[in-house]
Amino acid sequence: MSDEAYPLGRFDRLLAELSARFLSALADAVDGEIFSALERIGSFLNLDRVLLSEFTEDGSSAVVKHSWAPPGVVPIEVGSIMGPRLPRVFAGIRQGEVVRIPDTGALTTDWDVDLQEFRRSGAKAHLSIPFAVAGAPVGVFTIVSIRCRQAWPDEQIERLRLLAQVFANALSRRNMERQLRSALANVEELKNRLEAENVYLRREIGSTCDFEGIIGVSAAIERVLAVVEQVAPTDARVLIQGETGTGKELIARSIHARSSRSDRPLIIVNCAALPSALAESELFGHEKGAFTGAVSQRVGRFELADGGTIFLDEVGDLPLEIQAKLLRVLQEGELERLGSAKTRSVDVRVLAATGKVLERAVEEGSFRADLFYRLRVVPIELPPLRERRGDIPALVWYFIEKARARHGKVIRDVPAEVMDALLAYDWPGNIRELENIIERATILSPGSTLEIHDTLVGAGTPSPSPSSVDPEQDLSTIERSHIINVLEHCAWKIKGPGNAAERLGLNPSTLRGRMRKLRIERPPKMPNIGADESSNFPSTHHRVTMNYLL
Repeated sequence: MSDEAYPLGRFDRLLAELSARFLSALADAVDGEIFSALERIGSFLNLDRVLLSEFTEDGSSAVVKHSWAPPGVVPIEVGSIMGPRLPRVFAGIRQGEVVRIPDTGALTTDWDVDLQEFRRSGAKAHLSIPFAVAGAPVGVFTIVSIRCRQAWPDEQIERLRLLAQVFANALSRRNMERQLRSALANVEELKNRLEAENVYLRREIGSTCDFEGIIGVSAAIERVLAVVEQVAPTDARVLIQGETGTGKELIARSIHARSSRSDRPLIIVNCAALPSALAESELFGHEKGAFTGAVSQRVGRFELADGGTIFLDEVGDLPLEIQAKLLRVLQEGELERLGSAKTRSVDVRVLAATGKVLERAVEEGSFRADLFYRLRVVPIELPPLRERRGDIPALVWYFIEKARARHGKVIRDVPAEVMDALLAYDWPGNIRELENIIERATILSPGSTLEIHDTLVGAGTPSPSPSSVDPEQDLSTIERSHIINVLEHCAWKIKGPGNAAERLGLNPSTLRGRMRKLRIERPPKMPNIGADESSNFPSTHHRVTMNYLL
């Protein structure tokens, strides 16, 4: 090209205009401005192909990111790699040199590989100008002529080098802003996670488990503790099975506290309390707008537990569709938030608990067999309180001390007849029921001696012991019989003073759910309850001969 073909004054004005546009361009607009600049430069200089390539992170090659060609000329494809096909050219630009080839046909044999590529692409002349920012290579500005040879005069190259530096600064600014946005997004996600974790932990601080320590010296509880000591240091999944109120959550806390993950949170999820429609969101999280009412992003419980432990209480109550998603987390360590296609990896130890016989649930098709075996790597069976009666005296004194710390009431003596009655009772609500009874009795005892008012439910008519249970009866039948017995003694009261839920150590909503599941309905006609409250209880010869608070 000659000076007459493009007056330098006009070219300088074009470069100044392009430079000004890049200075005021937002980061998101840089790519569009580069395409526009390549087109204007190519048209002004009557060029055939104009490219802008960016170095890969390791600098081993450069990838074409922007490409322009006039109508009728096939452009170089975006994504093409410079390096293997043009080794001599690439070696020069990696050294920061301008590679100027006015006539590709005049290249010597040591350019053989490059020459083959020039012939394949039809290039008769080639110019590559590398550019850098603060000494760090950023990319290459390339011009190709396929119609004729080009002289590439020095004054043109100097101006093109200035343009290349404008591109370099724009790309560097764009990349820095993208990195900043990515970092801010990561910080925001971490902030959201920490906020959600703090909210969860604040709730946990406000609520304690059934008791702070495992109390008991019976052989049954010693066997459980031996398994806890063995399994806690590992990452093995544990399935804790036992009746309501036996301390399944306490065992889970003990396993986590003795594990290598103890410095990370233990996230507790009551699967029975999760509404089916929200279970997926609670466990795996959701994005803003994922469903009606999802006004903000939510971090799921599994993400909160990342690096720590999640305890899935009453896991047998999870819907089948959620069981399938849980299985994927266990198998792959991956999950997707509701409303997002992005896969997230989590490192979570899973502890689960249930009061159900999951083997029966598997047979009935309400629980996945593959999930059952994934969860039950190490099973722990918690004995009911009636099978560890020797631990009751220690538990009684523990709960007396706990009630003293909470209410300031001092109890120094437990009469032998009171302790005998507590030992004789079968405790359908297990340890939770015992704690409730001791706390109420502590509050209402007038002096420093523990007094129990009225009667223990079922005293004189004990719940069936394992030896007296009909072997043909399943656990559901036995549980149904227990609940009906307690409801009858409480005049079918589920809420209020002396209600059945308290005596069973359950929340009223949980008791109603059990009644629906076991198809327990209040009889259409109940006996009238007179002013004498004793009509709510068994006849006198079935009572414990001492006071006891219902």
